[in-house]
Amino acid sequence: MGKKDNDAKAKRMAALATPTDLGSNATRDISGAMNAALADTFALFLKTKNFHWHVSGPHFRDYHLMLDEQAEQIFATIDDMAERVRKIGGTTIRSIGHIGRLQRLSDNDADFVTPQDMLAELREDNKQMVKILREVHDLCDEYEDVATASLIENWIDEAERRMWFLFEAARGA
Repeated sequence: MGKKDNDAKAKRMAALATPTDLGSNATRDISGAMNAALADTFALFLKTKNFHWHVSGPHFRDYHLMLDEQAEQIFATIDDMAERVRKIGGTTIRSIGHIGRLQRLSDNDADFVTPQDMLAELREDNKQMVKILREVHDLCDEYEDVATASLIENWIDEAERRMWFLFEAARGA
């Protein structure tokens, strides 16, 4: 890439520059970690909706409503996560392809999944989300980004609640 190309890219990026007191390393590292977590959140949202749409069996109504409620909660975090990345001066995901490149949670494209397997898989995915969010929280602590860390604490609590509900719903079924 020549100087002219670098200058053009710098001009494009300058339009997205957001004032922040975080250093460029913090912006780069936290934005990268948050974007990966955001991709995982999109993946978890879509899997939860998939299972909501395809659940069947004697507990259909209970599971269907619970999964819809959980999907709504997960979806509600997506905008907050992306906006937090922008507030600290980063850029965020732009496409389904970008999400696919960053996500670490597995998709489930099976034609049929038993309700018990759905609940177990979502419980494990939410457990993985807690682990991911704790890692991002640790990174925020390193850079003294208390605002992002504070948001993450709430998202961890929500994921732990989803794990609890999924666990309890699957007991004795």
